[in-house]
Amino acid sequence: MSRIGNQPINVPAGVKVDINGTHVKVDGPKGSLERIIRPEIELVQSDGVITVKCLDNSKRTRAFSGLTRTLVNNMIIGTEKMFTKKLVIEGVGYKSDMKNNVLTLNVGFSNPVVFTLPEGVAGTVDKSTISLESIDKELVGQTAAKIRSIRKPEPYKGKGIRYEGEHIVRKAGKTASK
Repeated sequence: MSRIGNQPINVPAGVKVDINGTHVKVDGPKGSLERIIRPEIELVQSDGVITVKCLDNSKRTRAFSGLTRTLVNNMIIGTEKMFTKKLVIEGVGYKSDMKNNVLTLNVGFSNPVVFTLPEGVAGTVDKSTISLESIDKELVGQTAAKIRSIRKPEPYKGKGIRYEGEHIVRKAGKTASK
């Protein structure tokens, strides 16, 4: 039995959830999100609380109940607050610039890398930190992963783009073996 799928989802004041069969729409102060859920899962809303119910008792459906609960909960949290991801650029001469949702990265390549942020993601740059913000947790995480993949941190000096708080395991260089 999915333990996460059994937990109720509290709907805060100011957030409106519309459930129409397999279509879920969440409207909040920051924006609105929509999602189609699996037909084996049913969402029941009553008194500001949403519960997830399985229509059959298979192991696969119980697993999807936990996923569905988490996805709907993330939609509610995102429309109420917002999700942020921060990336840190490390390296001599590595820098970034943001203009009109277009991120320009100078990270050791012969030409600057131009990355256009998808619609729904806002970004800011402060010296060597890139901050991404969106109401969609999936979208902000995927965007951060794409930016990180442009220049992953290398294990010898730690140069590259990494998540804030990410620990890079360092390797000893050639001189350490002597």
